[in-house]
Amino acid sequence: MKTFLSKIAYIFLILIIISACKKEYKNPSGANANDVVTTAKGMTGIVVGLQKLYISGRLGVYFNSVSVSGFVTNEILLRNAGNIPELQLFTGGGAVDGTNNILANLWTTSNKIIYDADNVLNNAPGLGDKGYASGLIAYASIFKALALGNLSQCWESIPAGTGQNVSFISRADGFNKAIGVIDNAFAVIAVTPISSGFMSNMPPGIDILNTLNALKARYALFAGNYPLALAAANSVDLTRRSTFNFDALTFNPIFEIATSTNNVFQPTDANLGLTGANVPDPADRRISFYTAVGVNPVVRLAGFGAGLATPIPLYLPGEIILIKAEVYARQAAPDPGNALTELNRVVTKLPTVDIFGVGAALAPITGSLTPAQILPLIYKHRCIELYLSGLKLEDMRRFGLPNSERKRNFFPYPFTERDNNPNTPADPAF
Repeated sequence: MKTFLSKIAYIFLILIIISACKKEYKNPSGANANDVVTTAKGMTGIVVGLQKLYISGRLGVYFNSVSVSGFVTNEILLRNAGNIPELQLFTGGGAVDGTNNILANLWTTSNKIIYDADNVLNNAPGLGDKGYASGLIAYASIFKALALGNLSQCWESIPAGTGQNVSFISRADGFNKAIGVIDNAFAVIAVTPISSGFMSNMPPGIDILNTLNALKARYALFAGNYPLALAAANSVDLTRRSTFNFDALTFNPIFEIATSTNNVFQPTDANLGLTGANVPDPADRRISFYTAVGVNPVVRLAGFGAGLATPIPLYLPGEIILIKAEVYARQAAPDPGNALTELNRVVTKLPTVDIFGVGAALAPITGSLTPAQILPLIYKHRCIELYLSGLKLEDMRRFGLPNSERKRNFFPYPFTERDNNPNTPADPAF
């Protein structure tokens, strides 16, 4: 079964290349297409393929989302100006246009994931084994939500679906759509829990229930639904890991493309590109987690890009804690006391306590602070705690950082979309 799944996963990855422009993503052989989307075996191959699509190399959503956000928010430094897509993002402004391959890969692969996930979500309820169907629906929902979330973080509007000449919805509706996908998964699981048989066929690493809650908290925060974000964050077990794992066939994309080659990007500096009041305390132990001493450049990537087999978390405990802190500071009746308490859980967290070894180990922040005083501190510690997670651009907008501190605010639509869909919106000015 595992060999079959690996072959299916790579077949789905290749399909992106041959079907990138039209968002129909049909099986070119066609002969067994119905079997693929109506049998447990076929849909198992699809959901494993979703993970491959999300995490694999230069085509994967993960690497491209990290690159897009990292370059325009000054987290990372371009190492080779001959890499034209990276150079466009590193330069920013009008240099970024619809020809950018990083944006095109992010757009196309995200839409491919949504298309494949929809096939599972539409067909899994028809299986006789409802526990297996629950697993398929939950797993597909994770990747559909991630794809919707990444699109909504980068573009002002996103496709309402897949197919020819689709209409567009706002990015806010995109976040809410991701939440709806997650809620549907929870409703299915509540009726029939995920079977052990399903889990035995999945790659190890992902904690399904905690990941669904973590993503719900993330996208509810981005959508400004603070009560929902807090409830979801409180449902995440911070003692449990949820990771993308790597092996001899699938490499950690950050290490494979950037860390090992030193030819794409590296950290901007030992301060993670932060300036002014946001510069990390020199004693902050997260700096030595995310960076290493190099020669040229003097600061090299470490952390979750340290090795070919280094697991990458789908979310960090620190993200969930900081979501709580932010909600307490922003909710209709602000609670600065609890906001500071949650913030200090991150500020004082020891690396030996965090399940991924991410810990600042600093003294607590003291005093009677207002929400207006706490929010910039939350932003600062999100920048450090969640370095190179692909979330910083969304954070800069939400916390009201001036446009001058980033190189783009939203991105132009890829020509692969504009040339094939007359409903594509106008590009943003910045």
